[in-house]
Amino acid sequence: MVKKQTAGCDKLGDFAPKFAELNDDVLFGQVWSRESELPAHQRSLITISALISAGNFEQLPAHLKIGKENGITKDEIAEVITHLSFYVGWPKAWSAFNLAKDIFND
Repeated sequence: MVKKQTAGCDKLGDFAPKFAELNDDVLFGQVWSRESELPAHQRSLITISALISAGNFEQLPAHLKIGKENGITKDEIAEVITHLSFYVGWPKAWSAFNLAKDIFND
């Protein structure tokens, strides 16, 4: 089971309480908890791929950490980023590798 997410409330609760609620309770609560439909490991791979593809690197470290907690290995993340490099761009892959190596080399 996915642990309770509080990043929305912690970071934006005072400024954007509804967004924080949707982030924590709907996205990370209701959607991510549907593990019988799609396991957390696969959700993490999809989310990480989507973030890299869109160039959303600010959110990538948090999702790389979540992915590691969900069982993604160093070899898997390296293969995913290498594969994506040909579809989404070499610079995005470089950026993603620079973030991933800090998390997966722990």
